[in-house]
Amino acid sequence: MHISKLQLVNFRNFDRANLLFKKGVNTIIGENGSGKTNLFRAIRLLLDDNMLRSAYRLEEKDFNRGLANWRGHWIIISLEFDEVSQDEAIQSLFLHGTGNIEDGLIGRATYNLIFRPKLSIRTQLSQVQQGDQQTLTAIRSALTIADYETILTGKSTADFTDPAVYRTIVGDFDTAQFGEELDHPEIGLRISSILSLSNEICVTFVQALRDVVTDFQNNRTNPLLTLLKSKSGDIDPAQFAPITGLVNDLNTRIEGLPDVQNIRTDIRKTITDAAGETYSPTSLSIRSDLPDEADKLFQSLKLFVGESEKGYEGAIHELSLGGANLIYLTLKLLEFQYQKIKQSFANLLLIEEPEAHIHTHIQKTLFDKLNYSDTQVIYSTHSTHISEVSNVENINILGRSGSRCEAYQPATGLNAEQIGNIQRYLDAVRSNLLFAKSVVLVEGDAEEILIPILIKKVLGVSVDELGISIINIRSTGFQNVAILFHDDRIRKRCALVTDLDAAFFDTDEDFFDTEAEAKAKLKALRSQAAGATRKTFLEAFCGTNPWLQCFFAPHTFEVDFLAAGNGTQLTGVLDQVYTVQAAIDDARTELESADLAISGKRILTMANYLGKGWFAVLLGKTVDHQTIIPPYIISAVLFAHGTPSTEIVANILTYRLRHLEQSQQFGAEVISGFRLKLDEFRRGNRDFPDIRWEMFLTFMGDPINAILDLL
Repeated sequence: MHISKLQLVNFRNFDRANLLFKKGVNTIIGENGSGKTNLFRAIRLLLDDNMLRSAYRLEEKDFNRGLANWRGHWIIISLEFDEVSQDEAIQSLFLHGTGNIEDGLIGRATYNLIFRPKLSIRTQLSQVQQGDQQTLTAIRSALTIADYETILTGKSTADFTDPAVYRTIVGDFDTAQFGEELDHPEIGLRISSILSLSNEICVTFVQALRDVVTDFQNNRTNPLLTLLKSKSGDIDPAQFAPITGLVNDLNTRIEGLPDVQNIRTDIRKTITDAAGETYSPTSLSIRSDLPDEADKLFQSLKLFVGESEKGYEGAIHELSLGGANLIYLTLKLLEFQYQKIKQSFANLLLIEEPEAHIHTHIQKTLFDKLNYSDTQVIYSTHSTHISEVSNVENINILGRSGSRCEAYQPATGLNAEQIGNIQRYLDAVRSNLLFAKSVVLVEGDAEEILIPILIKKVLGVSVDELGISIINIRSTGFQNVAILFHDDRIRKRCALVTDLDAAFFDTDEDFFDTEAEAKAKLKALRSQAAGATRKTFLEAFCGTNPWLQCFFAPHTFEVDFLAAGNGTQLTGVLDQVYTVQAAIDDARTELESADLAISGKRILTMANYLGKGWFAVLLGKTVDHQTIIPPYIISAVLFAHGTPSTEIVANILTYRLRHLEQSQQFGAEVISGFRLKLDEFRRGNRDFPDIRWEMFLTFMGDPINAILDLL
């Protein structure tokens, strides 16, 4: 038996989310603040004995912050189990509690935690006349958390994440419309606490590794002590009796030491001398208090580990962070194995971000080794090395959309061949596309290297700040990767950047062409035809998909970078390409030519001679704030990111203003005057069209104006 589905409605940063799980190992990927910790808390509220009491103490802060008014709304956490065992005891439990009967057997079961207004409040809401917002407002304004109840239900049939279903069960607060049904049958049957699944499922939660040393020092959180205590109950009292005898003998020997007895006598005499016999204690002794109980004796046991120096074993606090974390994780896994022996109906291992301070090779090995039999493992991770070896069919991706968190399954709707292509493609570098807020796919080393540099140097913000991953697909084919970005899969923007390879020189046949010139023209025509075909294919592939859009370089990146007006940057690397001054002079003359047929050929000659990747590295050193980003590239970045916020635009213009001030082309009054207007824009007292116009009027020739026109 395993969890097949988790639905979250109005729980913390989840407005409504649907997560799907498989048997074996499952991976949850998400940026910071996307809800990974809240997701684990939701599962534990239903299944973890250590959390069960918390389930009945939900608070106002547990409601989704995107709700304009939480009062009257419900929090719903719904688990679905699949492949329920046909064992008679298990079937009996689910028959009376959570199971859904199919063909006489329970194959699927649902288990829900619902936090909702009490019956009296639901009755009041059901009596509100449709559209009567005044009465509805009066009822809601009087509500407090004390007016809520927590119930557990099973055998539900509702898709709680469907807004229409939610409105049917809970009500429509926008139109003040509520049904008369106070306990809608679709939410399932209420379950008695004696049938709680938490008593029948083995759940071990390994929290994110933050301060392992402190956990080892705390008797409540020390994983070694937990293991020892779990074993102490299995020790035969007769087997432990000799140890008890030794401890008692040791206590007696310590108490009988002459110095101990002398101190006792001195204490007794001093008290008598000071207070007299009447007020002195009737008896006084010094005793050794070494415990003779197993679980208390175990508290004195500490773990010592040899990490680097041969022959030396140090305490936990002496280990590296990675070493301490690995030991901690190992003990938690062993704790799970001990619990698993209890033969529960299902075994669930929840691990939150196991990669902290652990070497990348260990991360991969750890992931491969955790495939326990009869156990469902659910990871959350930031590690591209773990995601690289994760099965794409077993991945859930969490992404933030404003104050809400959404869940995506990247393999939904894909066939086996498509899934296989993606699985082979994702490695530790390219799996970044699963973590990013948005993606720009390129197919060349030059774009992969230079686009991040261009954005940073020209705009003053990095692609990382913008939440964009630049992924080089090389020869993979855009469609094999871009297929991930879809309403049914990953709902994030993805820009496809490629070359049209249009010829930039005369390709007409000429009788006087040399053999080399004729071959060059034929090659250019073939590339141009291939580019046109690629454009047609990719535009059809993107179609009406709102998450995909294509952006085309008219020729190739190097040629279009030059054509944008970046001759200065290109001439700046000539002495690193050529060693002979005459060759440098010839190349400079050609690069400065107004005829793209001449300058374009030269730049391609340079790039092909050095290799486009290395040429891009050299070129990146010459990029500055005056460099002009080719329009198709800035358009791709802006599509991927979406409309920049006021703060980002203000940061771009502040960066720009600093360079304009350093150039000393403008007087101090001009700079300070625009800075005041920019501060007004940042505070919200000017809108974007206004500050864009001010930038154009004040610094008319600055290249940033062309970019602002695209926003």
